[in-house]
Amino acid sequence: MSLPENPSAHGFNTRAVHAGQAFEPRTGAVVPPVHFSSTYAQEAIGVLRDGYEYGRGTNPTRDSLQEQLAALEGGTAAFSFSSGLAAEDSMIRALTRPGDHIVLGNDAYGGTYRLISRVLGEWGIGNTPVDMSNLDAVAAAVAASKTRLVWVETPSNPMMKITDIAALAKVAHDAGALLVVDNTFASPYLQNPLALGADVVVHSTTKYIGGHSDVVGGAIIVKDAELAEKIGFVQFAVGAISGPMDAFLTTRGLKTLGVRMDRHSDNAQAVAEWLLERPEVEAVLYPGLPSHPGHELARKQMKKFGGMISVQFKGGEAAARTVAESTSVFTLAESLGGIESLMNYPSEMTHASVKGTELAVPVNLIRLSCGIEDVEDLIADLEQAFSKIAAAAGE
Repeated sequence: MSLPENPSAHGFNTRAVHAGQAFEPRTGAVVPPVHFSSTYAQEAIGVLRDGYEYGRGTNPTRDSLQEQLAALEGGTAAFSFSSGLAAEDSMIRALTRPGDHIVLGNDAYGGTYRLISRVLGEWGIGNTPVDMSNLDAVAAAVAASKTRLVWVETPSNPMMKITDIAALAKVAHDAGALLVVDNTFASPYLQNPLALGADVVVHSTTKYIGGHSDVVGGAIIVKDAELAEKIGFVQFAVGAISGPMDAFLTTRGLKTLGVRMDRHSDNAQAVAEWLLERPEVEAVLYPGLPSHPGHELARKQMKKFGGMISVQFKGGEAAARTVAESTSVFTLAESLGGIESLMNYPSEMTHASVKGTELAVPVNLIRLSCGIEDVEDLIADLEQAFSKIAAAAGE
């Protein structure tokens, strides 16, 4: 099956399985082959076969993934890259020039902030971190500089803040800026920023989209043809593309995204509710809890609340470290969004690059990526890890 002219006529899971995935016409293979070729025979000089010339510019496997991504995010064009940061770098260089400014969340992913401040900052791109939940503060920061991009993660990493995408889009557009939404935590199954007014969607496809902790990648999705042309040119000219096997693995992960996100979300909801009752816990940061300040907004702009939870401990850094180093079902590791449950201590791991800045993560916080295991086993694993807090404190 190849999706018809109007792929939006199908539901999410149908699009995930079929968009860009037409069967191979010669044999009828229902899974399109992986195209490893770096170059393509030409009919004559400059006469290409179906537009294919050289692997940096085009590859059928990557093209299939890009069609799939665009169909799921409601975009007209998608671009696949070798990593999430490669995607961000190419997009920023496509859409900004020296002297331009980026206003971003003050709890943005550490790697994003490092790229913007320490790499692109050297080339004249300025930045201002701000609390994205404070629209007046965002508007003031945008007005104070030559802002080209307003950049938000929602839910944010790792503080799990929820931002009103539609309202933020208005702030950006009123100032002549573009709104970029990092949709990695939510995935296109739970949230579609382009439909809410965003101009650009960013993904680390390493996470929920790939979903199996076996491939690194990134993606940019847009609706506007002019933005697509600019980003596509940099993708081709710079060449930070995803290889064919990476594209294939990402496509395979995408096909089960909806099924997995339902399970991730259900498991995280149960774990968050269990954490809320624990005396060792100072705060549970999960938008699925009615006590979360962004709960109602998340209900409005997300289908479910996702698989990510952050937890802060009354026992401070020592308690957080004890739990992080005492689990067996949750694996202590970087990254997130895989079928297996992962635990992260952001202050020293994913967000170590922002220590000492206003983006620094509290030292009493751990981040949980709830996988698709049986939730009873996840809770039992946390329970035995929590039991070691008192022992570690010498009580």
